Amino acid sequence: MEKYVMALDQGTTSSRCILFDHAGRIAAMAQTEFKQYYPEPGWVEHDAMEIWSSQYGTAMETLAKLGLNADAVAAIGITNQRETTIVWDRKTGRPVYHAIVWQCRRTASMIDSLKAAGHDKIIREKTGLEADAYFSASKIAWILENVPGAREKAENGGLMFGNVDTWLIYNLSGRRLHITDYTNASRTMLFNIHTLSWDDELLELFSIPRSMLPEVRPSSQVYGMTDSRILGGEIPIAGAAGDQQAALFGQCCFEPGSVKNTYGTGCFLLMHTGKEAVESKHGLITTLAASASAEAEYALEGSVFVGGAVVQWLRDEMRMIRTAAETARYAEQVSDSAGVYLVPAFTGMGAPYWNQYARGTIVGLTRGCRKEHLIRAALESIAYQSADLIRAMEEDAGRKLTELKVDGGAGTNEFLLQFQSDIINARVLRPECVETTALGAAYLAGLAIGFWKDKEEILENWKLGKVFEPDMEEAQRRKLTAGWKKAVRCAKFWAQDEGNDAE
Repeated sequence: MEKYVMALDQGTTSSRCILFDHAGRIAAMAQTEFKQYYPEPGWVEHDAMEIWSSQYGTAMETLAKLGLNADAVAAIGITNQRETTIVWDRKTGRPVYHAIVWQCRRTASMIDSLKAAGHDKIIREKTGLEADAYFSASKIAWILENVPGAREKAENGGLMFGNVDTWLIYNLSGRRLHITDYTNASRTMLFNIHTLSWDDELLELFSIPRSMLPEVRPSSQVYGMTDSRILGGEIPIAGAAGDQQAALFGQCCFEPGSVKNTYGTGCFLLMHTGKEAVESKHGLITTLAASASAEAEYALEGSVFVGGAVVQWLRDEMRMIRTAAETARYAEQVSDSAGVYLVPAFTGMGAPYWNQYARGTIVGLTRGCRKEHLIRAALESIAYQSADLIRAMEEDAGRKLTELKVDGGAGTNEFLLQFQSDIINARVLRPECVETTALGAAYLAGLAIGFWKDKEEILENWKLGKVFEPDMEEAQRRKLTAGWKKAVRCAKFWAQDEGNDAE
């Protein structure tokens, strides 16, 4: 019987399961969207039980599509939305509060207080991260302070914390395993990326009991087996990585200097820096990369909070489109955006600006602006934000980017990728398989059990799908980029209404 590796790809708006064969091809796939909760402006939540049930459902559906049972699955790899914070009861296994999503800004004032006290420097030195509400630490602290009885229960060892990878491993194992990997731990703002351990000083800073935290393991390792009652048999849970590190691995960016950009709910640009933790001077963060060995490897990362999510906003909130695929057709019906810029700072701005209070802004509107212009401006905003990251990374690396590997859901939009190539003046390379996040998780799990022999064997699977070449005059590129920078200044200026420094 042919064997497959199962990748569980738990994202911000949907859960997916993909079965990959030895050639890295998709044998079967299932996907389910789940509900987003916005209880207050700037707050974003998920139902953690729905995350688990939707992910479990896709796994069963994928097996059913091929008429397979657990015996056909060699291993399971997990990749997940990062930073999203779940706290649950150790006895019951039930969450004490909704999952607080990485996009949520409710703890911005807590971060401001830490910065005012000068703690951001030590956070940066130990974790490689900017002090920001984006990461998990302040979200855990908020739950402990705001959920009745949570603080007391946590101090008595009765609560467990995990990002989504930990939550899935916990449930898949029949609530036996409390584990995370290096990459997810590095996104909590509690993990020292140099010593590869939870940091007591940071735990004290956020008043978080160590007993809540999972054991940290390498990204490619057999953590344990699934409970036979879950998927009908015991399957090795053999790999885990945060979605962007998994995509870097799935794109075969194994060497220092290799770069990829994922167009998902957000946009995430990563450059592999090898065994050196490179400190950014231009607004990027230093993070752990997924590795096939137990030895730490690092990456520079730039994170855009709202990338493909702006398309979901056009569909669900603005009701301008019925499907995401329609955006390219509408954008191509006009020759430009008619001077309109959309800055989708719905939950603040990430790298390289790190402004917690900026909000979404549309500028340049005239009487002639039509729906097509606004849709085009929305797609262009994804490329402009990615270009900001690329320029910062070029400054840190001291070299010009000549080509960019891309993936992710919005990476199927050819208008977007052509505009991206034009605005950064570099070739954009899209692989045949754009599901590189799930593929990276599969590779990490497969390597741990010998399904794939080594990284060289995996490298043979990577195949180029399409190349996008820049086709824009330099004067036009400069003009459009200048307009975007002006629009960003407007979004940052909005924050000053609340008395916050927008610079």
